[in-house]
Amino acid sequence: MLDRRTFLGTAAASVIGFALLRAPGRTEAAASFKVMHSDAEWLRILGRQRYDVLRHAGTERAFTSPLLNEHRRGAFACAGCALPLFSSATKFESGTGWPSFWRALPHATLEHADRSLLMERTEVLCSRCGGHLGHVFDDGPEPTGLRYCMNGLALSFRST
Repeated sequence: MLDRRTFLGTAAASVIGFALLRAPGRTEAAASFKVMHSDAEWLRILGRQRYDVLRHAGTERAFTSPLLNEHRRGAFACAGCALPLFSSATKFESGTGWPSFWRALPHATLEHADRSLLMERTEVLCSRCGGHLGHVFDDGPEPTGLRYCMNGLALSFRST
């Protein structure tokens, strides 16, 4: 039997838990980006896996992206809108299981605080379509000391 106190406590815990574990970056849903589509259009354009990462801040499993082992000269672009984001010259082996870079191209990304999963991180978004790319950390190599830890599903690669 569920008494009133137990019911209210469970309801409050559920609301707090949802708020703490919510997907990051969804405050941008109302923001205006150069490239915008409805959810149905994004799903059709991207497919289920890329849609989950780019539009709902999902994360692919570590060590599953073919781009992890991409070492040719070229550019890594947003898989949602094709905006070039990272030069292959800034890619490095971080050992984390996701493609990592020490610098984004100028004006290619936006960053904001992500307080999901009971921690604070810095989420990285595509500046043209608002797609979730991954997170940036301050444990990367010189010259920036940054590690842009990106989902391979959020990226495409074009060799030069």
